[in-house]
Amino acid sequence: MASADYSHLVHIKDHSELALYELIPNVVWVFDIDRHGWWWGNQPALDFWKLDCLDDLINKDLSGDSQGARDRTVQTFDLAAKNGLTIDPWTTYPNGKPKTLHMMHRAVLVGPERHRAIIAYINEEVNLGESPENLLLAEAMRYTSVLVTSFTLEGTPVVENPAATQAYKSLNAEQLPEGVNLFTARFANLDEGEACMQQALDDQGGRWTYNMKTDAGLRKHTLDIRMTRHPLNGDWLFMVAEYDVTPLHQALDAAHEAKDELHRLAHYDALTGLPSLRLLEARSQSLIAQAERHGQQLAVMFIDLDGFKVVNDTWGHDAGDAVLKEVALRLETCLRDSDHVARVGGDEFIAMITDITSPESVEVVARKIIERISLPFALKESNEQAQIGASVGIAFYPEQGRNMEMLIKAADRSMYRVKKQGKGDVTFA
Repeated sequence: MASADYSHLVHIKDHSELALYELIPNVVWVFDIDRHGWWWGNQPALDFWKLDCLDDLINKDLSGDSQGARDRTVQTFDLAAKNGLTIDPWTTYPNGKPKTLHMMHRAVLVGPERHRAIIAYINEEVNLGESPENLLLAEAMRYTSVLVTSFTLEGTPVVENPAATQAYKSLNAEQLPEGVNLFTARFANLDEGEACMQQALDDQGGRWTYNMKTDAGLRKHTLDIRMTRHPLNGDWLFMVAEYDVTPLHQALDAAHEAKDELHRLAHYDALTGLPSLRLLEARSQSLIAQAERHGQQLAVMFIDLDGFKVVNDTWGHDAGDAVLKEVALRLETCLRDSDHVARVGGDEFIAMITDITSPESVEVVARKIIERISLPFALKESNEQAQIGASVGIAFYPEQGRNMEMLIKAADRSMYRVKKQGKGDVTFA
């Protein structure tokens, strides 16, 4: 049944109000959308269907119509109710033979029940040739999910298929800002719509992908635009086919995100966010090569936390994780932007110090690290504080090794000497 949303439409209460249509020599009929059947037709309409009387037209059996055909009539009504008039070719089947007609539709309400209806005016038969393939193409445009619309070169729709009508049914020419046409109004960005229209004019068509503002929300559409001529008056038109590529772009975005996540997992520690040993080793190659060119030293620190196991055993692993995150932050505050730090695993970290002025300057950094890590760690869950320390071993390039593997082993051995000597200190390899 029609709702109050259609109160602006003309209400034809009974057949007597259509008497003047009998004077029109062209076919006119009224189709009841809610009943899905004819409500009225003039004598040329009866002749068109080769029927004897109006009752035969009203009682014509349409039970065999597909759901797609029923949806098509509803969409035509909606479009006519919005724009006042639709003009497009329709294929009908009088006596079972296809005949394509140039039809105009207006939306009205009919009968005491105020059913939704369309008045169809048929004043011209469209010659699509004798080939049945042409009729199939016309039918395909109706039922394809691809949005197909032809526009004048000023951006006014001439005809659109039901998919396009459904996608943009909320667009209304009367509600558009001044200077905006229905072509550009489909775009999420109006400037992009104007640029696309101008580009299509300059290039005589093309293919582009844009974000479009549809009734289903923001969608990414690939627009295939071709120049064509109006089949009746020969005017130049844009024929626009819109392919919804949103799922494809979502899949591509997800693939990129997954790739980035895999890269992050491979090169960064998931808990602290610090670079992994693998990433530090990759960076060390260029740093060592640069130090070799300039005859400079590099230092590698192996940092092992003292007393960390007690944190896990006393307050649990969540508390231990919180302490490790805070250790990572403290390490970064002790180093310069040109230095690098990585988590090796567990409670072990490695720092690489560049631009060294002297071994003593590196020791100053190491003792600063020990001091910062020795400060209490506030545990939010228990309102208590944890206390840990750090032991640091240092190796220098090129004295203790000419690659990262050798330098890490030398620093590791130095760190274990600190552990044996009482922890909480620093020593050189």
